[in-house]
Amino acid sequence: MAPELTDQPFSYGLTARILVVDDEPRLLNTLASLLRDRGYEVTEAHGGEKACALADTQHFDLALLDLRMPDVDGFDVMAHLTNVQPDCGVIVVSGESSFSAVSRALRRGALDYIRKPFDPEELLATVEGVIGKQSLLKAHENVQMRLEKSEALHRYIVNSSPDIVFMLDDDGHFCFVNSKVESLLGYQPSELCGRHFRHILDDRDVTRGSYALKGPNITADNPRTLEVRLKTRGSRRATRHFEITAFPVDPQTWPHTGATQGGGSGKLARYYGTARDVTERKEAEAFINFQAYHDLLTRLPNRALFKDRLELAITHARRSGQKLAVMFLDLDRFKVINDTLGHAMGDRLLQAVTHRLEKCIRKGDTLSRFGGDEFTLLLPSIHNHEDARQIAKKLINSLRAPFQLGDHEVFVGVSIGIAIHPEAGENMDQLIQNADIAMYHVKAKGKDGYRFYSDSMNINTANRLNLERDLRLALERDELRVFYQPQVCSTTNRVVGLEALVRWQHPERGLLYPRDFLPLAEETKLIGLLSERVLDQACQDVGRWIRSGHPDLRLAVNLSPIQVEHPRFVETLMQRVEAHNFPAGNLEIEITENVIMNDLEQISQKLRELASKGVRIAIDDFGTGYSSLNYLHRLPIHTLKVDQSFVKAIRSGEDGACIVNAIVAMAHGLKLEIVAEGVETDEQLEYLRGLGCHQVQGFFYGPARPAADICKSLGQTPARAASF
Repeated sequence: MAPELTDQPFSYGLTARILVVDDEPRLLNTLASLLRDRGYEVTEAHGGEKACALADTQHFDLALLDLRMPDVDGFDVMAHLTNVQPDCGVIVVSGESSFSAVSRALRRGALDYIRKPFDPEELLATVEGVIGKQSLLKAHENVQMRLEKSEALHRYIVNSSPDIVFMLDDDGHFCFVNSKVESLLGYQPSELCGRHFRHILDDRDVTRGSYALKGPNITADNPRTLEVRLKTRGSRRATRHFEITAFPVDPQTWPHTGATQGGGSGKLARYYGTARDVTERKEAEAFINFQAYHDLLTRLPNRALFKDRLELAITHARRSGQKLAVMFLDLDRFKVINDTLGHAMGDRLLQAVTHRLEKCIRKGDTLSRFGGDEFTLLLPSIHNHEDARQIAKKLINSLRAPFQLGDHEVFVGVSIGIAIHPEAGENMDQLIQNADIAMYHVKAKGKDGYRFYSDSMNINTANRLNLERDLRLALERDELRVFYQPQVCSTTNRVVGLEALVRWQHPERGLLYPRDFLPLAEETKLIGLLSERVLDQACQDVGRWIRSGHPDLRLAVNLSPIQVEHPRFVETLMQRVEAHNFPAGNLEIEITENVIMNDLEQISQKLRELASKGVRIAIDDFGTGYSSLNYLHRLPIHTLKVDQSFVKAIRSGEDGACIVNAIVAMAHGLKLEIVAEGVETDEQLEYLRGLGCHQVQGFFYGPARPAADICKSLGQTPARAASF
């Protein structure tokens, strides 16, 4: 409430006639009853229209008005009273508390302003005071008293405003500022008055703020509105954002030139306005914008922001004739860690990986989280492939050291595909897709490396989508076929084992070999389901042959890295074997060295569990991977398979044969069985026999064949290749 302008109470109001106006019947009755209990003569008006009608026929000393009323609001009633009863005083009783509404009511002649919900005693005191003043005004100078009352109320409202209210002179110096500036910015009004307003502008907004008020089109109906940052007093508090609304002052309506209360400078005011603190809104907008373009876990740009920057970089590269590189990064073994240790640890690992990767890139590069454990990296303005190669090597090396997650020490690698603009793609989608394709070629070759995209990797997008669709249908329609390649004793020509190999009987393209669809199966995560189908069929076929008179026949199956790395790999494999009543001792699983070395600790534990159940372990393509011999005596390895590339090198006088010699000798020394793949000629077979390699497989004994052909052959004792 504004302070009273008189010191003594008045009793004249006991006979005053009061008009009470509100569109809420309950509030209207309550207010009327309160006034009647004090002896006032009260007339009730339900709504503004009724009030105007009563004012035309009855005389009132005072009107208590609500502002918000339908059809005819409080401002309209005030205007009507001014015309028909100019000596009727007005008190506003309203829930409307905005600065503009209060200011407008006071300008229209309101003697006081009471906010709903009101205190009855306060309201009665206000009514009594206003009626008393009216009596004095009638006895003295009515206009002067109302002006003083209005000025006092204005001063109270201005200093109680939630916004900073200010006045500036023609040079931009403060000539008035309300007390709100102290709580919002820490300044005393007195220390700002007389100083230029740029004193509190943030340095970044000084120029824009200084010219804001110089526009020729600023009027009362067209105020200048802008958002600026204002400095808080001292350096310990943060800069805050404000929305400034400034109006010009008309000298004819504001002729005041004396000292202004509240720390005014006494100069002629040229502008007045408000400054509303919008810091929370700006922070919310900034956070929403950050959410839209960043990954909240790693704080990296997301896919949308990465694509925006890539589009811009492509445009710049075209203009300048420069190259740029897009890298697609996929973490190796992340899913295993995530499934084993939980998503919380997985999130911590992603954050730690991000921290290391960011240390490898240049200022101006963009590393983004594309989704899951996939990242993309934009390298703008590179000179050649070597620039991208060096970055890729840094990224791979940065992740070699183990990560400490609580009590767990984990290892994670990264497979990187690289696409160079313009040769690997002219537009954004091509570059990202081709980098993705190159990355999957790294995965197929054993992970933890990098490759540049080349045209030889290209699979027509439409054909690739069709092939993926057909592969999914093949699993539903049972189009996959299991062929078997015999593993033969080189001295007796007896079949000792069968390697199960998958084929796809495509309804249109005929019989497809693994190279035609297994990379796609790996990429689309269908490899797990596909391998399960092969294992089921192989266990049925070979199990039947074992039970029909070949109890020592061995089944060799290849397993994908995705299967082996799964936390429930051992449990799932044994469940399938037992479901088909297949003897575990006749099963040999083939895995590559790279799968073992990717996560030696976890894989070792799984292999020991399988070995304890009788399952044999074979290292496939031995000598083409890490070739770290340390694991051979630490793990339950039963068989080494010599890669066919070494077998092909067996020629008289060729050095390649030395590798075969070494592998066979090492296998004998470690008491491991050895199988040579890709044997095609008598020369190769005789050389291997001479080394003591007694198990071979290859076209010398025939290609992989369907189960029906193998079944017939097993009924005979093969003399040579003709049987297979």
